[in-house]
Amino acid sequence: MCGIAGVFDPRRVPERAELDAMIGTLSHRGPDGRGTWIQGPIGLAHARLAIIDPEGGAQPMGSADGQVQLVFNGEIFNYIELRTELRQCGHRFATDSDTEVLLQAYQAWGDAFLSRLNGQFALGLWDARRQRLLLARDGVGIRPLFWTRVGQRLAFASEAKALFALPEVPRALDSAGLAATFGWWAPLAPHTAFEGIHCLPPGHCFAIDARGQTLTRWWDWDFPLTDPFTPVDEDALADELHALLVDAVRLQLRADVPVGAYLSGGLDSSILTTIIRRHTDAPLRSFSLTFDDPEFDESEHQQRMVRHLDTQHSSIGCSRHDIATAFARTVWHAETPLVRTAPTPMLRLADSVRAAGYKVVLTGEGADEVFGGYDLFKEAKIRRFVAQRPDSPRRARIVERLYPWLARSPGGANALSQRFFTDSRVPGHDAVFAHQTRLSSTRRAWAFFTPERQQALARHDPAGQLRAQLPERFDQWLPMARDQYVEAHTLMSGYLLAAQGDRMAMAASIEGRYPFLDPRVIAFAARLPPRLKMRGLSEKLLLRKAFAHELPPQIGRRTKQPYRSPDSASFFHNGQPLPWVAELLSDTRVRDAGLFDAPAVARLSAKCATGRATGFADNMAFVGVLSTMLLHAQFVKPATPVLENA
Repeated sequence: MCGIAGVFDPRRVPERAELDAMIGTLSHRGPDGRGTWIQGPIGLAHARLAIIDPEGGAQPMGSADGQVQLVFNGEIFNYIELRTELRQCGHRFATDSDTEVLLQAYQAWGDAFLSRLNGQFALGLWDARRQRLLLARDGVGIRPLFWTRVGQRLAFASEAKALFALPEVPRALDSAGLAATFGWWAPLAPHTAFEGIHCLPPGHCFAIDARGQTLTRWWDWDFPLTDPFTPVDEDALADELHALLVDAVRLQLRADVPVGAYLSGGLDSSILTTIIRRHTDAPLRSFSLTFDDPEFDESEHQQRMVRHLDTQHSSIGCSRHDIATAFARTVWHAETPLVRTAPTPMLRLADSVRAAGYKVVLTGEGADEVFGGYDLFKEAKIRRFVAQRPDSPRRARIVERLYPWLARSPGGANALSQRFFTDSRVPGHDAVFAHQTRLSSTRRAWAFFTPERQQALARHDPAGQLRAQLPERFDQWLPMARDQYVEAHTLMSGYLLAAQGDRMAMAASIEGRYPFLDPRVIAFAARLPPRLKMRGLSEKLLLRKAFAHELPPQIGRRTKQPYRSPDSASFFHNGQPLPWVAELLSDTRVRDAGLFDAPAVARLSAKCATGRATGFADNMAFVGVLSTMLLHAQFVKPATPVLENA
């Protein structure tokens, strides 16, 4: 895992000093080495986290004939198989790195090499013969890639902060990115939190040459147009899934350094750790988070798996104080407003993994999107089913069955019950039907922006932007498939794999790997009938069946527990905001930033300080305001002091 950067300027040769400045901002992504390469209109830079072939995998790397140069962030898990195939075609290799495999795969197959990759990656490739720059990103968006243009000059990098190392790149928050964040929880690609900074969408490649630029989708999620009631052999499918996941884990354990695993105590991480322990020769070293607040803590289930697998395990606790202390660092790495504090404990967890001497961890993200594990899918199923009885007084009670954990969250159950069925202002066949509650709850934070900013936000329609990006076959898919597609292209790629995944792990120079997002696993799950993903209100049926004989019953049958952490309460003590919070949200600072209405922010802060925050909406609004103010102070006006203890 690494950090990459580059400049393409048809007018002049890029300067080494500016490339050094760009890659210098990404040292956390690559502490093991640094390199630059400049020729003609192109300059490439790389910061390396050495995982495969530490001695021979330095970058930028050039082809044997010098005509192709590559900077690459990520891992290609099937590089051994690809190298064998290329050797059979006459190619010779000087290193054991997956980077060289990418170079020769491009020379052998052109842009079509992307469809042969099983991996997680973002890359910049210069083809000297064609005077062509190719940028590409993995199918589901695990690794980030950003770009910007200033005149004819194009710059790209793993993170926006590297682009801001170029003095000519302007700094301002983007209204479209803010509108989507306070709705979908993250900007929708190609938008980001910053004006003029673009995110290459997952599964896309971007080619720039003398003729112009071309954006092409090379991979996307797809679902079959099948009868959901077609008979299937569940036992055979469970066996197939078991074998497929074992192989996905086997591939993702490939590394020349030790590999650990996150163990949350939920079904997904328990399956991964079980596979490592029972089906590979790799030693099992596991890491987990605990909370002192029982509303968020899952240590009981973690310890059950530790005993079951006899794993070498360590856990790190996370308190409200810990969250407040690390939140500014979280935002700096996330480079986007956050409406939850959940990324911060993940940052602490990654720090603990690095302190234990590990660079790589396997994690269970993606399973809920691939196999329909989220409560959101249950909500949508129920709302569609009962849509014909809008006046039934008994429907709201079903929220208690969906969210038993809300009983431990004061105010949460009542607020959600009131909105669960009434928030749906779109028909059941609409693309955003399943996500309407999330959109409307998060959008309530728009009220805290200044009137001028609210007008700017209103010019953007996050739901409409999503609809405009849907594939042609979308309307022909079954409802659950449509819901899964939207979830994968919003919350998963924009928030979970980014702010809560790549950015927090790489802040500690840790590479996260995601076996449930192996493209073969995604394709397998896509062709399953919905009843094998959800039956009644029981989720991930086939996945549970595939591993039922290897998990403790309490884990195998356990209902989905969403990962959460303390939110607004983390930033107050004895009814008062922490000093750095009070300073950042002061009337002067809020008015100076020009983003939020100062009196409204003061009222929200007072409400949270006294414990009167109402459910998720108030909590998300407060965290969103605080993180946006931090983002503005860190990037838009970096001369503005942000207290060191923030």
